[in-house]
Amino acid sequence: MNRFSRYFSQFVGNSNMKYILVTGGVISGIGKGVISSSVGTILKACGLRVTSIKIDPYINIDAGTFSPYEHGEVFVLDDGGEVDLDLGNYERFLDIKLHRDNNITTGKIYQYVINKERRGDYLGKTVQGKYFTENR
Repeated sequence: MNRFSRYFSQFVGNSNMKYILVTGGVISGIGKGVISSSVGTILKACGLRVTSIKIDPYINIDAGTFSPYEHGEVFVLDDGGEVDLDLGNYERFLDIKLHRDNNITTGKIYQYVINKERRGDYLGKTVQGKYFTENR
């Protein structure tokens, strides 16, 4: 079991789990993070267990090398993960501690797949983008 599976198994094991997706395409700064935090706070006040996951399309592994002029300041989680400032809002609004795995980037996905390929997990098969996005 990898670290992603171990971390999220506490949520996935619940058959009543629901997802709320807040999207906005490539538009930045329109308040998606604050909306997500606010909705989560309302749900938590109703007695539900809540967490947040931010998915970014960046090839970067984490936000540590982002330009603060383009993305704002980097937020550092308790586990040392350097993430988008939205995760800091999620922690404060929801009064929870998040992990670096609560931030998923395209770079992390590529790194995960490449590491599996290097270990031989694909048994010599050609690894293509459609393989790990359509058949996972």
